[in-house]
Amino acid sequence: MKQYKDIVGDGGSGIVSQVEAQQRRLAERLALVRHVVAVLSGKGGVGKSSVTANLASVFVRDGLAVGVLDADLNGPSIAKMLGVRGRSLPMTADGVLPPETVHGIRVMSMDLLLPSDETPLTWDAPTQAEAHVWRGNMEANALREFFADTAWGRLDLLLVDLPPGADRLTTVVGLVPRLSGAVVVTIPSEVSHLVVRKSVSLAREAGAPILGLVENMAGYVCEACGAVGPLFQGPGGEQVAAEAGVPFLGRIPFDPRVAVAGDRGMPFVLEHPDSPAAQALVQIAAGIRSAFGSAVTA
Repeated sequence: MKQYKDIVGDGGSGIVSQVEAQQRRLAERLALVRHVVAVLSGKGGVGKSSVTANLASVFVRDGLAVGVLDADLNGPSIAKMLGVRGRSLPMTADGVLPPETVHGIRVMSMDLLLPSDETPLTWDAPTQAEAHVWRGNMEANALREFFADTAWGRLDLLLVDLPPGADRLTTVVGLVPRLSGAVVVTIPSEVSHLVVRKSVSLAREAGAPILGLVENMAGYVCEACGAVGPLFQGPGGEQVAAEAGVPFLGRIPFDPRVAVAGDRGMPFVLEHPDSPAAQALVQIAAGIRSAFGSAVTA
């Protein structure tokens, strides 16, 4: 198997046959995964990766076998948030073995391949004029390899943390034989909601079932008294979900300890299970599981 960093093929029919072989491996690999769920947001800065990491932690706490694929190739953060940065990627006969968190979440991210914190992800295009198209093709191929060549094993859930914007969802839908659904993350601001509506439309056009909308940073938790006060002004997530015709999964209040926990690589929801934010995440995870009926059980 080629290393992930050796993404560019030899051109022509060689690339076609390589992609076809990867797609076959991908289908075989994901046949062992009950549900693949994409987590997306219309814009950056809404805490989507934090929501993904903590939802994964809730699921694994409940006894599910869980994996997280960080599909944000240019700004990966999941490895840091889940505490697996710097871990090796052993090669096995079955593929690349993903590192596991202390709680058993299997993780794959471009962050595990870059040699240093300062190293950006770059693509060498044949010519500068082709750079934009080339980059899109190579990023799609990198995601295909992450899906196909990672030894995920049997999973109940594979969460795919997408980069800001909704265009990557179209790529994932084209790669994954059966995407179980998408969870859309927003914050209570009109700007975020404006972009979220576009994301919902794009998801529908791509044929991705929308499991629901999550409103993050919905109020501020007072460190002194624990009360939740307003943080942003704007229409609530329930209203936006109703207007978009999608389920509303819940709202997560802002808690400064979420960022602290992510920096330490320890999921907030497991460190502070009694906090309002953790309780909201547990309810949202339950809503996602209920969307699958009895197909996902501990």
